[in-house]
Amino acid sequence: MFTPQKDTPAPTLTTPNEYVVYGWQRSYFTHKLMAALHFYGAPWRFEAKTAENEGEIRYRSGTHQIPVLHTPENWMIGDTTPLLRMLDVRYPDRALFPRGVLGALTHLVEEYFDEWIARTTVHWRWNYPENHQLLALDAAYGDEEKAAAMVIWGGKVCRATGVDSPTQQREAENEYHRIMAAVQAQLRRTPYLLGERPTAVDCIFLAGLRAHFLYDPAPKAALYERYPEVVAWVEHGADKWTGSGELPELSQSTDFARFVLQEMATTYKPFVLGNRQALEQGDRAFVIPMYGEDVSYLARPYIEQSRGMLAAHVHQELSGDEREAFLQWLQPFELSEVLTA
Repeated sequence: MFTPQKDTPAPTLTTPNEYVVYGWQRSYFTHKLMAALHFYGAPWRFEAKTAENEGEIRYRSGTHQIPVLHTPENWMIGDTTPLLRMLDVRYPDRALFPRGVLGALTHLVEEYFDEWIARTTVHWRWNYPENHQLLALDAAYGDEEKAAAMVIWGGKVCRATGVDSPTQQREAENEYHRIMAAVQAQLRRTPYLLGERPTAVDCIFLAGLRAHFLYDPAPKAALYERYPEVVAWVEHGADKWTGSGELPELSQSTDFARFVLQEMATTYKPFVLGNRQALEQGDRAFVIPMYGEDVSYLARPYIEQSRGMLAAHVHQELSGDEREAFLQWLQPFELSEVLTA
């Protein structure tokens, strides 16, 4: 745990009404928060988390992870999904989690990208040596010794997230190609992934491409030319939202939303339930079948915490009738077990 020293600098106040995002330009969740702030129309700026400021940021926010949001009240807060919920209250006309059952759907689809597709960002970054020089030196602030250690760390994260075998690496990439094809098809129908206005789902999908897949050499080579409509949307189309538009009713949810829910039943669901069981049993890791082979994953408390937030949203924020309608609509996707409290 970080212990503040006597010379820890005093908190730096933000400009009145301005938000500051502390993070890394190549970070998945940093870009999720930046995309959200753009959609909110909030006054904000980005500041890199560096060796010079990381002590204060960690002490004030209580986390070593990024991003951390420095608010106009001089708070420093981490964890993007709760942050978006806080900002939804402040910008209700531009809320990224809709009210009612559409909010539950948004949270569920977002969870797939937050907690399952994150492993694909790890694989496509650290399992390809052509990425290492560019990204490790950036992450290590130009320190070559730290950059070498970063590459070793990346390999460990790949093992912890189950993408160290050739089969899992291949299937992670195939899965993302399916996602990109589904996104490209959806963008021909609607300007955003769940309808006529952006949601938290758009934020996390944009983040993956801006921080990783259209920047890192290996995935960019695999994706850039193949999905031109998605690339154009990421580079300029998504940012054109003026604040208008609606989402379709649950029964008319977009093809993209349904596609993700179908994918979740065979990937995210066994993963998150295996993680939950391992934590309950006090195990450090768990093994589940995935794409035709047994795969080991590190058991991580935050994955269960995040699943718990999702379940709480469904069971606490929906009225009885709304909850029943949502769970009934969800039955064909076989995901109700994920939503148990």
